[in-house]
Amino acid sequence: MFHISLVLKIAIFATGCAGIVAEFVLSTLATYLIGNAVFQWTIVMSLMLFAMGLGSRLSRVFRHRLLDTFVLVEFSLSILCSSSAVLTYGLAAYTAHIDLVIYLIAMVIGALIGFEIPLVARLNEAHEELRFNIASVMEKDYYGSLFGGLFFAFFALPYLGLTYTPIILGVINFLVASLLLWSFFHLIKRKKVVISAFAACSLFLIFLTVMAKPIIIYGEQRQYKDKIIYAQQTPYQKIVITQWKQYYWLFINGQEQFSSFDEEKYHEPLVHPAMKLSADREKILILGGGDGLALREVLKYPDVKSITLVDLDRTMTDLAAKHPALVDINKTSMNDSRLKIVNQDAGTFLKEDNHYYGAIIIDLPDPDSIDLMHLYCVNFYRLAARHLRPGGVMVTQATSPYFSRQAFLCIIKTIKEAGFTSMAYHNQIPTMGEWGWVLGVKAGAMDEQTLKQRVLDINFDSLKTRFLNNDAMVSMTHFGKGIIEPNQMDKIKVNTQLNPVLQDYYQAGTWDMY
Repeated sequence: MFHISLVLKIAIFATGCAGIVAEFVLSTLATYLIGNAVFQWTIVMSLMLFAMGLGSRLSRVFRHRLLDTFVLVEFSLSILCSSSAVLTYGLAAYTAHIDLVIYLIAMVIGALIGFEIPLVARLNEAHEELRFNIASVMEKDYYGSLFGGLFFAFFALPYLGLTYTPIILGVINFLVASLLLWSFFHLIKRKKVVISAFAACSLFLIFLTVMAKPIIIYGEQRQYKDKIIYAQQTPYQKIVITQWKQYYWLFINGQEQFSSFDEEKYHEPLVHPAMKLSADREKILILGGGDGLALREVLKYPDVKSITLVDLDRTMTDLAAKHPALVDINKTSMNDSRLKIVNQDAGTFLKEDNHYYGAIIIDLPDPDSIDLMHLYCVNFYRLAARHLRPGGVMVTQATSPYFSRQAFLCIIKTIKEAGFTSMAYHNQIPTMGEWGWVLGVKAGAMDEQTLKQRVLDINFDSLKTRFLNNDAMVSMTHFGKGIIEPNQMDKIKVNTQLNPVLQDYYQAGTWDMY
């Protein structure tokens, strides 16, 4: 027979583990459904800790039948933790305020955990003196939190995903409550109530295990207009592919990356001006672009001998090499013998790499969160400049000059500050809206007017493209009034790691209009 003090410590360890992982799950869900990772993680975790304080205060009211109360709280946590993802996905299909739902769930879980900690200390006070009792209870809770964090980062998220990780948490709480219930059944005062809770929780976990995936699929499908044919939560992002008729869309964390309906209007302007302008196309670097579409355009040049593609997420690059829809769109580019794939952060790669390239093509996600700011800062572009051969060219996608004009101008100014002569251009992409790019050569190689003329003198008509030709390039270099004006540029700050203004510029955009 277990000693009750030992079981209580096991319980508080398991609760610390399950509680912290539940908050990680909710923070990840909030990031996927709402965006702005740093903000969501900060708010969810802060609300949890605040609610733990409320729960601790509430525990003072309970003076009797403490073991019954603790077991019932564990069963409640089991139900709430296990259903958190299903509840979030299900309600996301019907409310525009899913952030409030997530924050409420986080607070209730936090309150229950905060309620439990002093309860365990009071149950254990008959078995250990105060200084050992408090220290051991808090110690086990903190150890459980560390174990939970490691479990979430290295196993739960990569292998169980957001569908089954919460259910595992619920099972942990259920097992702890069951161990206490049946090991110390003689100490339970309201046996019928607690046994009923045990039976209800058992049935709920069985039901949820069977129904979780269909419910989440239903909730996810409601987020997209078209049929989901692939969905995968990776350690870095949520990847979704949808299909409408013969066309496919790729979404990352709910944001469209491309549509096969019009992706050439993005990828051809991204790649070909830089490739045509480069004095040496033998060795090319692509940062981002894990879908293989920018790579497809690079491979149209027979003098290219090697391409290095750097994308953080191995799941994305593997998908682009194997998924039939993506393979068809990227024309098997990810399986080309000249390609070297590096699954690493682009900034880290530039710091560690010692090669030089004729063109660097930057196809990274939009700068919508703080964790991407280091890939749009002045030091990042300076690193890129150091990797360019003489006559080399850098180009980057630069978000929308229409929906986020200040962010677009900030990228232009940051690239100039990094030592480039730059040229901005844009195009209308039906499924994404107005989009922009910035092309740069090292300052001193030519001035802005010469750079623009050199681009316009390129013979794009000779390329095998679906959209880009000479006339299109001419139109893309003209913005009209109110987009790039000297007096507006003077007010824009350079984006640095210490002062990441680009995120604020981006968030202030009028994205809801599209």
